[in-house]
Amino acid sequence: MDNLILTGWGWKDYGIAAAVALRHYKKADIYGVSTRRLPEMLNEVGTKYKEIAILGVGLTGDPELLEKALTKLQKHGVHVRWISALDFPECISDSLRSKLDSFLCYNDGITEATSQCFNIPYDDIALLAREEVPKNLQSIHDLVEASMYFYRNFQDERAYGMAIYHIAHNVPESRWGSCETQMLEHYRRYGHRELVGKSDVMMNLHDRINRIAPRDKARVFIYGESGTGKETIAMFIHQKSPRKDEPFCTFNCASVTPNLLEDRFFGHEKGAFTGANEQKKGLFEIADGGTLFLDEIGEMPLEAQGVLLRVLEGGRFTRVGGTEEVSVDVRLITATNRDLAELVREGKFREDLYHRLCVVQIHAPSLREHKDDIEQIANGVWLKEHHRRLEADQIAVLKTYDYPGNVRELINILDRASVLDESDFAKLLKEHKEMTAGLKSTSETKEEIPDELEAAVRIHVKRVYEKYDRNLTKTAEALKAARNTVKKYLEE
Repeated sequence: MDNLILTGWGWKDYGIAAAVALRHYKKADIYGVSTRRLPEMLNEVGTKYKEIAILGVGLTGDPELLEKALTKLQKHGVHVRWISALDFPECISDSLRSKLDSFLCYNDGITEATSQCFNIPYDDIALLAREEVPKNLQSIHDLVEASMYFYRNFQDERAYGMAIYHIAHNVPESRWGSCETQMLEHYRRYGHRELVGKSDVMMNLHDRINRIAPRDKARVFIYGESGTGKETIAMFIHQKSPRKDEPFCTFNCASVTPNLLEDRFFGHEKGAFTGANEQKKGLFEIADGGTLFLDEIGEMPLEAQGVLLRVLEGGRFTRVGGTEEVSVDVRLITATNRDLAELVREGKFREDLYHRLCVVQIHAPSLREHKDDIEQIANGVWLKEHHRRLEADQIAVLKTYDYPGNVRELINILDRASVLDESDFAKLLKEHKEMTAGLKSTSETKEEIPDELEAAVRIHVKRVYEKYDRNLTKTAEALKAARNTVKKYLEE
């Protein structure tokens, strides 16, 4: 490929501008790139291309690396265009400017700038930039959104270029391949689910997911408070595993009575009971080859737990009313906001089932454990709704609250601000606290801290142990204590 188009992320204008540029070049590689990443990207591509078009991406990344990359490209005869709706930043040197074939079109947006630069019309796709997208363009709009979602979450760099190709050439949905169709279906179902944040806590969570996901035979147990994204974690494990093209099925164990659980898990044969007019597959059979996520596993009644244990022991079961054994290959992921080990001690959860489920554990962190991510999470929500970021003072107010309902509660507050058109977040948060004052927060329902020092230390050690995914070494390091000391408090 002789041509490369580099455009921005997040705004539909970038994608439409790239589609206009593609109409000019006919063929090109297309990548989304951030201002920070641009100098690195130009340095990495080397002299592979004859022409590079940079659309609306700022030049305020590492200036030394940017000049080094442009100097190398110029030396090898690579033509680099910079098309922008804004002027050069003041910090950009004349030397650097001279290495760019710049086209500036102030205040009319990057799509109009690209259109004028190449003298290419875009009337047929201009409506994609509207807040309310016409129905006939909804699928292609969603495909662009899906491609950005897949890059953010699964580092799929090809999807964005593929979506822009479809825009540029007006490819109807009927001619899309299975890759585009599957990506769009996944986005429409799970696109509202993301693990947002760059704090150490979230980076550790992503690292754990990335290590666990490929080992698709291992069962995973996710524990954490309500609203921390346990189902999202399960979905990411599935999507990053070898099973990603197979079914991902979810089921809430608290949603059905014990006598119906066996039918939901294993299905039934025709005539198995009154109303069973045909054979019906259960969840394990539907999820065969893929992943089954069982949420609220701690709510499963004791008398129903043996039903689940039966299939975990050999991957085989018999449908209700049947005699023939069915064999399945399902990765099981379970989750709860309850203390499962405590339920075992209380005799409310089978110990043998506990050990079957908890092969690998993941802690879903509460929002108060990574408050630094509130800004990114809140701005992500606000950008989608209002196409702008929150003010610094609004973010500061949001960070003063502990969010017992976690990310779910934060999004609820932002939704209320949108509905009420409320910009005073201090007032908004005050009203929210008054409204939820009658609810017991998660932190308040935890074990009360006793007055006696040794007992209080024991509780604190156990909480830190849970925070670090029950890793004794990391717990000891965090507490700045010897492993044997930590072990002593955990065993008491």
